[in-house]
Amino acid sequence: MPNTTLIREIAKMIDHSLLHPTMTDAELRDGCAVALKYDVASVCIKPYAVPMAAELLAGSDVLVGTVIGFPAGNSTTAIKVAETIQACRDGAVEIDMVVNIGKVLSEDWDYVRDEIRVIHDACLAHGAILKVIFENDYLPDNKYIIKLCQLCTEVGAEFVKTSTGYGFVKGADGKYNYEGATIPQLQVMLDNVGTGPGAVQVQVKAAGGIRTLDGLLQVKAMGVTRLGASATAVIMEDAYRRFGAVAHDVPMTDIQEGKGY
Repeated sequence: MPNTTLIREIAKMIDHSLLHPTMTDAELRDGCAVALKYDVASVCIKPYAVPMAAELLAGSDVLVGTVIGFPAGNSTTAIKVAETIQACRDGAVEIDMVVNIGKVLSEDWDYVRDEIRVIHDACLAHGAILKVIFENDYLPDNKYIIKLCQLCTEVGAEFVKTSTGYGFVKGADGKYNYEGATIPQLQVMLDNVGTGPGAVQVQVKAAGGIRTLDGLLQVKAMGVTRLGASATAVIMEDAYRRFGAVAHDVPMTDIQEGKGY
């Protein structure tokens, strides 16, 4: 018998990422169709495409999410709040905002806390939840991750999130790369989030670098509850076969990762 409970748990961990800069409207529509096919938790789509996603996903259990201050977090707080309100009016119910990374590295914690708080307030006023993206690749020491977890707990944000998937760091060879969600950093985040105002337990979302079912199961076992992924079809088709919804010897033909992390 297929383990339908586990298959659904896996699907409902996935925020299907539709954020690559080159994605066309046709690709975004196709991405929403993938999200519907596998009944994932949400799509995380470019802000301008939120109305389209809301229409395509209406009546389903797949939620609409989008990004704010993406990918570098450098917009003013007022602009981030305006983006959040517009996104919610357009149909988004999950907001993934990027912190002001320069302010984090400056340890201007009042600024960082106040920005997260006002964006969270805007989310609450419009029936949305907030995921706060740290962009861990830019943070040279775990002390920044720990402090951000503490601030998000204090404010009561619903999630903390590792990465945008686009936080490329220049290496000694002059090439750019990123790691995204690493196991050690996820553990730091899990160890340092707590229960915020209103007894809200802050959850952890892994994004960037996890492209397989085994990777998802590993972070799930740690306590991570969401995964940002473009490899949704690959992950879910593997889950169908491994947990009995599809015969294990049925080939996974013509399945490709989407663009992005």
